[in-house]
Amino acid sequence: MSISHERPEAPGRQGPVRAPQSLAGGIFLLALAALALWLGRDLSQGTLSSMGPGMLPDWLAIGVGLCGLALVFFAFTRDGEALEGWSLRGPALVIIAILAFAVTIRPFSFGPLSIPGLGLIVAGPLAIIIGGFASPDSRLRELVILSLSLTPFCMILFGDLLNLPIPVFPQALTGLFPAEWSQKDVLRATAAIMAAAAVVVYFAGRRRGRTTEIEVPDHSGRI
Repeated sequence: MSISHERPEAPGRQGPVRAPQSLAGGIFLLALAALALWLGRDLSQGTLSSMGPGMLPDWLAIGVGLCGLALVFFAFTRDGEALEGWSLRGPALVIIAILAFAVTIRPFSFGPLSIPGLGLIVAGPLAIIIGGFASPDSRLRELVILSLSLTPFCMILFGDLLNLPIPVFPQALTGLFPAEWSQKDVLRATAAIMAAAAVVVYFAGRRRGRTTEIEVPDHSGRI
């Protein structure tokens, strides 16, 4: 008598979808890319020699969309994980961070709602902090340090090196700098101030952590 040993089919792989988790991730990336392209539809792309403010966001959105297409393709061609329970916290906060950046970097109005353009100096840290809380393990201090470090890097890269016309400051802050300073001088000074603030927050947190340490005795009874 022969006994046939049949391997049970993996759960979640019935039908044409072999990796439900990849399919869900791909659809989300496609939706995120479409949202980014729609929000940046009014920005000029310019040329490679003279990049416009919409070139980098558009191409980043296209790259995210291509990654989403790849995930959708692999969901039908390769075995993967089944779709498990997940929280809306991560996707919701990432989308909120993108929307917060879009409505604060330039003047925005929607019906009775009107937001003045706050520039990258406010929109950058705001988006980083909101998006960072998509992870339940995030800490506010670490997100503040990241935002104060990454925002000046983006300011120097896009505003100084690439000469992109990205608004950096609220109009109310333009009078705080000497009138003879150029736009790049103001940008570099602001980036330096934000980077210095990130260093201060980092070392202040370390010093505070050291003062709150409590010594505990080891197994020998010594401290």
